[in-house]
Amino acid sequence: MTAQTTGKDVEVAVLFADVVGSTRLYERMGEQRARDMVALCIDVMRSATEQYRGTVIKTMGDEIMATFPSADEALNAAAQMQKQIGASAQLRVDGQPVSIRVGCHFGPVVVESQDVFGSTVHTANRMTSQAKAGQIITTEATVGQLTGQWRSACRLIDSAPIKGQRNEVPLYEVLWQAEDVTSMVRTVGHEADRSYCTRLRLWWLDQELLIDEQRPILTIGRADENDLVVKGNLVSRLHARIEFARHKFTLIDHSTNGTFVRESNGEESFVRRDSLQLKGGGMISLGRIPEGESAQTIRFVCERD
Repeated sequence: MTAQTTGKDVEVAVLFADVVGSTRLYERMGEQRARDMVALCIDVMRSATEQYRGTVIKTMGDEIMATFPSADEALNAAAQMQKQIGASAQLRVDGQPVSIRVGCHFGPVVVESQDVFGSTVHTANRMTSQAKAGQIITTEATVGQLTGQWRSACRLIDSAPIKGQRNEVPLYEVLWQAEDVTSMVRTVGHEADRSYCTRLRLWWLDQELLIDEQRPILTIGRADENDLVVKGNLVSRLHARIEFARHKFTLIDHSTNGTFVRESNGEESFVRRDSLQLKGGGMISLGRIPEGESAQTIRFVCERD
């Protein structure tokens, strides 16, 4: 069912896409050339939408709003937009490709007079504003609707407030490029690859926790609703998450003070509002440099079958 079903409430994927830095295009290229370039981007967006059973609801300057019957079709169209605009020889300024950003959310909408309304539309628009050039950003609700390859191509990167919602909404980046969308890690060379794991074992004080296919996400922070509750004045309420996908474990920091990781080989990393792949084994420390006996230090080791 598409959003053309006037007078009914339906569940659809709402997608927004816009040209990044269009104001700069007008300044550099002049009114007519910039307008032609933006129009070409809109044509690509419209064609991709129609190719994957989408409905263009409206265009607004350098932006398009569309709906799709399913989340998979919305991401198929979004990836097509990114690929075609990035590869077009006509869409280049000073040798650099024009970029777009895309946001998407799946949920109920109210359809009236060939337009759609409701919180789903606002959330989708918010995802677009959170996206950077060349990115596709979506929500947990959308990821829950995805199948197969697209679900495995989504990674949690941050959270953001949404008007009308009490809690911040997790933001997922969709890895749309061909080399990133590969759904399975190649088996050749796994034994030499420290990043290939099937389990991540954590130790903190007297607790031992396991992340694997049965429990692919673990949250860490000082709030009691976290899976691992770590108290401390440098620890945020939701400090970090660890996710398991495609035989790799990724730590995503959401904190004010950041997260330190020291691997067993001595390599040290610091992440703040960013992500890091966990390899081998070592220590994770919340808000401070790892110390073996610190209450903020979590030990980890990647295991494989």
